[in-house]
Amino acid sequence: MSPRAHIADALRFDADAHRKLAHYDPADRCGFSEKADAQEKLEADLASLTGLQDILFAQRLHGILVVLQGMDTAGKDSAIKHVMSGVNPQGVSVNSFQAPSTEELRHDYLWRCARVLPERGRIGIFNRSYYEDVLVTRVHPELLGDDQPAAESQGHEFWEKRYRDINRFEQYLARNRIVTIKFFLHLSKDEQRERLLARFNDPAKQWKLAPSDLAQRPFWDEYTKVYEEMLRATSTKTAPWYVIPADRKWVAHLTIADIVVHVMRELDLRYPPLSEELRADLERQRKELELD
Repeated sequence: MSPRAHIADALRFDADAHRKLAHYDPADRCGFSEKADAQEKLEADLASLTGLQDILFAQRLHGILVVLQGMDTAGKDSAIKHVMSGVNPQGVSVNSFQAPSTEELRHDYLWRCARVLPERGRIGIFNRSYYEDVLVTRVHPELLGDDQPAAESQGHEFWEKRYRDINRFEQYLARNRIVTIKFFLHLSKDEQRERLLARFNDPAKQWKLAPSDLAQRPFWDEYTKVYEEMLRATSTKTAPWYVIPADRKWVAHLTIADIVVHVMRELDLRYPPLSEELRADLERQRKELELD
């Protein structure tokens, strides 16, 4: 892919084109030969994101929901840290979703995410999301709790219903001016192995290790299958998925920043205009201040 090609178009998962994850290279450099070659573009996009967030916050007409999904060690935390490094923290919220609590299990599976959606004017980031309920629960149906009998009796229709629920939920958000930008961080199994070994060998990274990290590797092929089906079922015109090459973190940061900026620019964000009455009042106050 040429660096001149639009990254969003190249990485968007087109469900109608019968795309497969195998069509996306997790080691793709997106037209850049080295990290240094992409640094100028990344810095420009981060500066643009800072400016766009300021207008978003002032206008309060739209909200932005960024969804990050991917296998363990895919770089979700790193993406949040680097791509959002220049934004105003007052206008951003980050929520990470792990195994549901007892309270969360008493509610519908969308509840815990719906209750922390960003308000208009803010950017909300979901590190994992409601999509866990068609991914990890698909591989490990025992985690469905009281819904497991329904999943077993209904078979694939159970998951089709959840896909439809999610698509309608995201359409509802769009109608209420919450724009959903979804990223699947596409990591190779070999690269995950290297990152896990790095955590074992580096004392500064050992705190990141969890028993579940290695426990899920034997299910790699199953996860790949359910991720692909999920992408095909829920990548819509309203809320498309972008498949991010994640084997090189600098590529992931570059592409995510590019796409977020691209989507926000399409909103035609503008600072709210001042009324004539307020403008006249401010002019009067300015003159008084100059004479003070």
